[in-house]
Amino acid sequence: MHDDITLTVGRVTRVLTERIWPAVHAVSVPLTVEARTLPGEPVPPSEGLALDYEPYAVGAPWGAAWGTTWFRLTGEVPAEWVGRRVEAVVDLGFDVAEPGFQCEGFVYRADGTPVKAANPRNHWALVTPRATGGEPVELYVEAASNPVVFGPIRFKPTTQGDLLTASPDLLYATRRIDLAVFDEEVHALALDLDVLLGLQAELPAGQRRMRILQAIDDALDRLDLADVSGTATAARAALADVLERPATASHVISAVGHAHIDSAWLWPVRETVRKVARTAASMTELIDESQDFVFGMSSAQQYAWVKEHRPEVWTRVVEAVRAGRFLPLGGMWVESDTVMPSGESMVRQFLYGQRFFAEELGVSCHGVWLPDSFGYSPALPQLVSRAGFDWFFTQKISWNQVNTFPHHTFLWEGIDGSRVLTHFPPMDTYNSELSGAELALAERQFRDHRIASGSIAPVGWGDGGGGTTREMTGRAQRLADLEGSPRVRWEHPDAFYARTRDELMGPDGQPRPGTPVWVGELYLELHRATLTSQHRTKAGNRRCEHLLVEAELWAATAAVRTGAAYPHEELDALWKQVLLQQFHDILPGTSIAWVHREAVEQYTRVEREAEALVARSLAALSGDGSARLAVNGAGCASGGVPAGAGVRTPAAVDDTADGVTPVTVAREGDDVVVDNGVLRVVLSAEGLVTSAVDLATGRDAIPAGAVAGLLQLHPDLPNEWDAWDVDRFYRNTVRDLREVTSLDAFVDENGVAQVVVERPVSVDSTVRQVFSLSPGSRTLHIAQATDWHEVERFLKVAFPLDVRAEHTSAETQFGHQRRVTHVNTSWEAARFETSMHRFVHVEEPGFGVGIVNDSTYGYDVARNWTEDGVTTTIRLSLLRAPRFPDPDTDHGVHTHRYGLVVGTDVDGAAQEGVVLNTPARVVIGDHGFDALVRVDGTGVHLSCVKLAADRSGDLVVRVHEALGGRASATVHVDLPVASVGEVTLLEEPLDDGPRSPDPAAVAMTLGPFEVRTLRFALAASSPT
Repeated sequence: MHDDITLTVGRVTRVLTERIWPAVHAVSVPLTVEARTLPGEPVPPSEGLALDYEPYAVGAPWGAAWGTTWFRLTGEVPAEWVGRRVEAVVDLGFDVAEPGFQCEGFVYRADGTPVKAANPRNHWALVTPRATGGEPVELYVEAASNPVVFGPIRFKPTTQGDLLTASPDLLYATRRIDLAVFDEEVHALALDLDVLLGLQAELPAGQRRMRILQAIDDALDRLDLADVSGTATAARAALADVLERPATASHVISAVGHAHIDSAWLWPVRETVRKVARTAASMTELIDESQDFVFGMSSAQQYAWVKEHRPEVWTRVVEAVRAGRFLPLGGMWVESDTVMPSGESMVRQFLYGQRFFAEELGVSCHGVWLPDSFGYSPALPQLVSRAGFDWFFTQKISWNQVNTFPHHTFLWEGIDGSRVLTHFPPMDTYNSELSGAELALAERQFRDHRIASGSIAPVGWGDGGGGTTREMTGRAQRLADLEGSPRVRWEHPDAFYARTRDELMGPDGQPRPGTPVWVGELYLELHRATLTSQHRTKAGNRRCEHLLVEAELWAATAAVRTGAAYPHEELDALWKQVLLQQFHDILPGTSIAWVHREAVEQYTRVEREAEALVARSLAALSGDGSARLAVNGAGCASGGVPAGAGVRTPAAVDDTADGVTPVTVAREGDDVVVDNGVLRVVLSAEGLVTSAVDLATGRDAIPAGAVAGLLQLHPDLPNEWDAWDVDRFYRNTVRDLREVTSLDAFVDENGVAQVVVERPVSVDSTVRQVFSLSPGSRTLHIAQATDWHEVERFLKVAFPLDVRAEHTSAETQFGHQRRVTHVNTSWEAARFETSMHRFVHVEEPGFGVGIVNDSTYGYDVARNWTEDGVTTTIRLSLLRAPRFPDPDTDHGVHTHRYGLVVGTDVDGAAQEGVVLNTPARVVIGDHGFDALVRVDGTGVHLSCVKLAADRSGDLVVRVHEALGGRASATVHVDLPVASVGEVTLLEEPLDDGPRSPDPAAVAMTLGPFEVRTLRFALAASSPT
């Protein structure tokens, strides 16, 4: 039996590959081809069509890296093709083994009407559905010669990743540019055999499989290999019986067309603009040619690009959206990273995404679609829910290195207790072909058959691969009700989730027995180094996030206090730029050099323009004069808001608090001792912290014999995915950086103790650390400048702490997450590199220590045992030097600021993190001004103060409980208020908002880590 199966499978595989598929476009004539290569950046289609063209011979080289070549194709439909479907077949030199990551084409008609894309597995374009014979043909192809920087030989360093360093050599040669008859019957035969071949491979050796194999043999016996077209119908007839047998399986595959397009990755943002337009055109073409196919695309930014740069495609997208066939998904500006962006950034991803879809397309998304981000914050369930979404979708957790995630359909519970219905497709892919193997895997691997009846299949080639193909829709048609296979249907994910919710939830709204719940972060056991790669990108993100929230605060204050115009347009544009760069291959540092070069340039621009907005608003508030006024800084920050919102009125800079002990610096042997009456810090001759004593308690934060602030260097060559990964074995080799070039200690003119240490990292790299302690502070700050020229090295800074910590508390959006410090199970052992925002904190009863930072997202923790007890070491991840996809990753000068906060609780660490990320400002004016918003309540932090996105002039204030407990608070607004209501994160009304007798003083009760948003309608007397 096995021999019979092998013979049939081998036979049909070869016939399909060598005879049937080539016969789909066997009848053809060459087109006349002309070409024109552009010297610089792409041009609009109207300009491309008007270029002067020169003769081009098919087979000739074309296309230097990142170039554009326009091809003009002309010809005439032969008279004998009357009544046939005629297509142009355009092979630009594609590698069919890699559907994306290479050259791509976009076909236009002579009048500028878009047809569709030409891609490796989808390189046809319709000329006429029914020829009359003799029709003239004139088509244009905008061909992008994107270099292959990712393929069968992966992770090879290349200079092709930047236009500035790319080779001028021509990369491609066309293979075929023809006018051809599309033989629909041959194509149908190919799909019949393709589906049955895939199906039988997944069936047991029983009657159904044997009947399929016999039918295949019968069909091939009827097929004349010298006349495939003439005998295709007879061959198909032999397959009819096995294709008509209905399914008995209960599992339903909800298919949605998909073309996951990274907003930047191995190509720059400007190329993504074209990838999206090409794909959207192809998918609207496929929608027009099919009855039930639906295509889903996420990322409002990508729709905005189509609208701005390809209005002719945008018109088709809008029509397809209105017809319910082109589905906006996700409700976000981009498919962002969700681990590193701040809480306010995640809110703006939803706010700007949903507003665009509503205003431009009349659509509101009901779920968050994030198939490919690198782990998911435990704060997300609350943010998803409070933004008005009903469901969450991803598949990336299937990439875990060690542990298999136990569910595909479940309720995901976040740090505040919110739950969101979540699904992972059991196909383990977002680029499904609807192959037999994928369908069988989905049914076999689905872990929740007891409670749910189906799963989702995102179907199509991504990243410029062309999206869904007509071969995929043909498979879906045959698999809609086929014995031995799950049933396949095209449908909106909303319909799948609505059905699944009914299966999981009872009529009382409670989960039915057996419904799984996952609590906490969805940690990806892979791509852990994305928390560190491309430090300049991460520093720019952190800096700009804070600046934009601060700019909103002062602009809102100036608007309501002075009548100054609120800069809606400017803030929106800056936010959208930052949100774009939070895309999951930009902020994580996993794109080519070109992408990160531009990202750093854009962060610099955003910073400059946000600073100008802050300065303009503060000038309006403080008036003309020569007095120096303090804004922000210690004592001016309130929780999440990086500014003095509701804490104190700006005061004169030279105002000093009474009773603050001056800082002293003394030499004791080879040691340097710094004392400010709160902390006593000792640094050794090696410039390392050997002691940090909280003078009030006598507790030393540093274990006896240990040193903190120690830079450590590891080799860094992961098994795969250079910029993405760090593998656990990196820890096995470490070099402590103890050598000192110079050490200087002094008290500066501001009364701050400074210990300046310079040391080599290697022959090529150096580092300078400045340890500083201010009067009255319990934070030892370290400002570090690193001139980094390493290759495949990982730089950490270690803080051994004399704290027996059972867990760490690391900041995440609107709160913190607790992670155990032990590795009792494989799940804990796999979390050897984890995420933080501005602080991580450890404690034992009565004593805690925090580590704060201004641009770091990754850290690791270790429990250390000696005969004296258990201590805890926290190490911040500072720099890496992977070679792919950017061979010069992070080379150059970097600055980090971090600090050791001794004798503090979580709230104190959080406040210190805010201060560190919010430099104090000095404003020149003639008067101070009262804070606009004040929050009274322990552990309740102010997150943002802004004017409403709908430009009504309403004031929006967001607060959150930051300690993980229940809290009461009162939000005070210092101006006349007409009314107040609670709103969603999208600033839309909630029915259960607060009822306050004084709308300017709203009393609230918050649960652990709860986020609440208030909207204040200002009284008519307000300047706005």
